[in-house]
Amino acid sequence: MRSERLDRAWTPRGGGTEVPDSTLGSGRGAVAQLRRALRIGLAVVAAAGAGRAALAQSIEPRLFSNAPVGLNFLIAGYAHSSGGVVLDASIPLEDAKIKINAPFIAYARSLDVARRSAQIQFLVPYAWLSGEAVLTSTGEVRTRDVNGFGDPSLRFAVNLHGAPALPLAEFAGYKQDLVVGVSLQITAPLGQYDPDRLVNLGTNRWTFKPEFGFSKALGRWILEGTGGANLYTDNDDFFGGQHRSQAPIYSAQGHVIYIWPRGTWAALDATYYTGGRSTVDGAEGDDLQRNWRTGLTLALPVNRRNSIKLYVSQGVYTRVGDDFVLGGVGWQHRWGGGI
Repeated sequence: MRSERLDRAWTPRGGGTEVPDSTLGSGRGAVAQLRRALRIGLAVVAAAGAGRAALAQSIEPRLFSNAPVGLNFLIAGYAHSSGGVVLDASIPLEDAKIKINAPFIAYARSLDVARRSAQIQFLVPYAWLSGEAVLTSTGEVRTRDVNGFGDPSLRFAVNLHGAPALPLAEFAGYKQDLVVGVSLQITAPLGQYDPDRLVNLGTNRWTFKPEFGFSKALGRWILEGTGGANLYTDNDDFFGGQHRSQAPIYSAQGHVIYIWPRGTWAALDATYYTGGRSTVDGAEGDDLQRNWRTGLTLALPVNRRNSIKLYVSQGVYTRVGDDFVLGGVGWQHRWGGGI
């Protein structure tokens, strides 16, 4: 049996800083509210699935939550995915059986931008990939075991309505109603890439992901919706020097969230994404994607400086693309901003 790299673009599941419980406006006094303001939940959690389309597949509850200005976040975690991963729908591989183990590290900081709350986040993924797939043209089974860095990403988000920039002391009295925000994530082609292999951990192209979203508080419930698009530059050195382009992948996601009094929260998540048809050397592929995923997220505060998030998601309908199960855990430590 011949061996070849099963190329894979591991994409992190991006995310936003979690809201403290005080956004619910419990009204139990300034001291109690200040304690709640210190319970900032998990921010950036890398996850998203496996495959170059995974940026559109990420499920990110509380993406546009507010947080006190000046807080720093160090996030570390681990994600595992397995199942019928197709890697990239434009790559001539099928019947994939892939396992991916991906630790990650990220840094985030909450900002004041024209009196509006904002966040900047930087994430670096690493991945171990192993598995096999069938080469469509010959029927050969190809196997691969590889590890390396994926493409790093930088995300900037600003809340345009309903989330003013506040220091920690003033944040204690903040009560969320309707928050509206926008963001832009940029992924740089700096990960492992070999043009002589079909599958790599990096993508050898830039990705730009603008998003628009809202978050509406209803007592201890929060309803959220987000829309976005992945915009890709061309890969001029794809598998033996071919030219590969890809149409945008459009995505929409929704979340129903419940927050308990001490800051623990859980979310039921769903996302839909479509588009992404690729063209290689002028030949258009039959790889238009129309896929659904659902998931669950649970965030657990440990103390005022640390929190943990657990998440799981699974494809429920896959026309073309990745059909896999994903699970992960993230730990966050925070400092600064008067905490």
